[in-house]
Amino acid sequence: MRIVLDTNILVRANAKASGPARELLQIIADSPEHNLLLSPFLLQELERVFSYERVRILSRLTDQEVVEYLSYLQAREISEMVFPGPAPRVVVSDPEDDPVVHTAVAGQADALCTLNRHFYHPAVRDYCRERGVLIASDVDILNLLRSRKKPSE
Repeated sequence: MRIVLDTNILVRANAKASGPARELLQIIADSPEHNLLLSPFLLQELERVFSYERVRILSRLTDQEVVEYLSYLQAREISEMVFPGPAPRVVVSDPEDDPVVHTAVAGQADALCTLNRHFYHPAVRDYCRERGVLIASDVDILNLLRSRKKPSE
């Protein structure tokens, strides 16, 4: 499965975290069947979000650990870099979210994992669905991946 993890999921998936976002990232990293799709936009946004004091306190990451996490995410073993070009406005309620949608579409993602309510607007969901991209939470994607496993695994 080809998956884009939105910034809100990537923050929750850091090495000191626990919970569904971290579990999902570990499943993606540990399985050759799954690819994490990233874009320069997502990495820049993630770095910016980690500079927020409240996020740093909640994540308990040092500056060096943030750098290491960003490097880990970019490792070729778990991720593929996508470079979306110019694209139409999709997320009308927050156009700054458009690059996330376009990362998923350009990378031919199967899923865009997010908790951001703007992505669940019917117009955004329709746009993604027409391009084969499911929009779902980390819990929903975990359940989907678990249901696809064979009973013998």
